[in-house]
Amino acid sequence: MSRIGKRILSIPQNVTVTAENNVVVVKGPKGELSFPISRDVVVNVEDNTVKVERANNTDRSNVMQGTLNSLIFNMIEGVTKGYSKGLEIVGVGYRFQLQGNTLVINAGHSHPDKISIPSGIQIEAVSNTEIVVKGINKELVGELSSNIRRIKPPEPYKGKGIKYKDEIIRRKEGKKASK
Repeated sequence: MSRIGKRILSIPQNVTVTAENNVVVVKGPKGELSFPISRDVVVNVEDNTVKVERANNTDRSNVMQGTLNSLIFNMIEGVTKGYSKGLEIVGVGYRFQLQGNTLVINAGHSHPDKISIPSGIQIEAVSNTEIVVKGINKELVGELSSNIRRIKPPEPYKGKGIKYKDEIIRRKEGKKASK
């Protein structure tokens, strides 16, 4: 049995969780999130707790119990606190620019890369080399951050590229000159 699936989630005072019509809906001060429920699990909302139980005794229901429990926990945290991921760009002439609903990235390519910002996500420019991706959906924040980083991942010799704020790049030593 899944240990995470057996965890009982407590609901904060300013959050409401409903499980109807095979959809879990979490509403809070920052917004509203929903997720479809698999038919292998049952979500019980009682008092101020949420409990995810298996509908049958199969391996899939065991997997889905832990997965759905974790997703509901992330949705509760998202609508109360929100999620953020910091990115920074390292390199001469590399920079981020916000132009309306588009992020323009100059990362050493022949043309600037443009990424449209999806609804529900905000990008805050700390400086022209640092941005913070914010939102209530952990999956969307992580996916957009990953797509931005994928444009120019950091290289191990000089460390040039786009990296997460807390990421540590393992540096390599360059070639030695022959004697």
